[in-house]
Amino acid sequence: MRAYTRRHAVAALAAAATALLASATPATATPDPARLPALGADFHWGVAASGFQSEGHAPDSNWSRYVADHPDYDRYGNSVDFYDRYASDIALAKDLGVNTYRLGIEWARVQPQPGVWDENGFAFYDKVIAAIVAAGMRPMITLDHWVYPGWEADRGGWANPGMVEDWLTTMRTVVDRYTWADPMWVTINEPFAYIMNEVRNGGLPAADVLTMQSRLTQAHNSIYDYIHARQPDAMVTSNVAYVPAADPLVNGGMLDLIAAKLDYVGIDYYYGLSPEVAAQYSAFAASELWKLPLQADGLYYTLRHFADRFPGKPLYIVENGMPTDNGQPRADGYTRADDLRDTVYWLQRAKADGMNVIGYNYWSLTDNYEWGSYSPRFGLYTVNVLTDPSLTRHPTDAVDAYRAITHDGGVGAGYAPTRPPTTCSLVDALDSCADPVTAPR
Repeated sequence: MRAYTRRHAVAALAAAATALLASATPATATPDPARLPALGADFHWGVAASGFQSEGHAPDSNWSRYVADHPDYDRYGNSVDFYDRYASDIALAKDLGVNTYRLGIEWARVQPQPGVWDENGFAFYDKVIAAIVAAGMRPMITLDHWVYPGWEADRGGWANPGMVEDWLTTMRTVVDRYTWADPMWVTINEPFAYIMNEVRNGGLPAADVLTMQSRLTQAHNSIYDYIHARQPDAMVTSNVAYVPAADPLVNGGMLDLIAAKLDYVGIDYYYGLSPEVAAQYSAFAASELWKLPLQADGLYYTLRHFADRFPGKPLYIVENGMPTDNGQPRADGYTRADDLRDTVYWLQRAKADGMNVIGYNYWSLTDNYEWGSYSPRFGLYTVNVLTDPSLTRHPTDAVDAYRAITHDGGVGAGYAPTRPPTTCSLVDALDSCADPVTAPR
């Protein structure tokens, strides 16, 4: 079975939400603005990646061990070899016109043994971050994207009571080293998905799920204070993967525990859900991500959900993208460029309707290792890892589309989405039935 990823559904809860919709009565739809203003010069347009998924040359870690222990996982190799190709990949991002570049710092690379720092590991990230800054982009640094050193796995990972202090010791060192670059920060990537992946891969006993959540909370809250002591005006979050129909149950507990220490709300949005597909949502979620239902307008409801929960708080789409099966066209005919333009349209609609949206990152700049598989392709640039030793970056149709979006600050006045909004979306079920959005024709 493939590892649980941030894009998996909670199918049973979706089915329950479907039943609730039967009694919902749509109210008058909100009017469409005649024109959508551009998102402005201070808006964050970005691309995103993580360390283990893209770097290659992986040191011993929990995830290198998970791959070795699962013969059904694709062999990792050197992924897309960002380690050797970071300069050219950063140049590709600069050419897109983005101003923000999300990356991860791999704990296993900078601390291969307890108490032992690897200056070569730090030197790599020194060069990467310097190149990002030199290209006119702001780094968004992720401290923990689900990977920790093998020696921590030997100690029990997040089931080990000493894990929090070990984690903080490392992350304080990382913060001290890179505050010079004035980065934005993501402390822990998608805590719920992190926990579920650890359980499914054998890195965490199921009985310790709440223990890990508690320790992730302690880690986030502590490093938040440390970052602000070193970088007083820092922007810090822990991004959450929005789960249609079930987000309050999935992410609500963790958000309650860290709400006071979020400078912005980092949100990962990929899939929507409507009643007609809810029953089949779990049938392909685990292994065929490209079959999950895309719903660009669901981003609007997702943003409205968090705007209601955190009034006035800045909202940032830290990850969003579209998977394909090994780079093949999707069966529904939806192109990466159309999905991107439609998504940005709804982003602009949310901003125009008063939601405090400050940024958007496309996941991902290039294809990468999707936690056990190279089949799901999310990249603006596609890479045939298993069949092309040269690891050539091939532009998709979304490259030109994103370049135009960053240049214009959005999709431009008069744009009409290629797909109409979903009626009674389970992304925010009752809200989308009672107060649906409409699109110009």
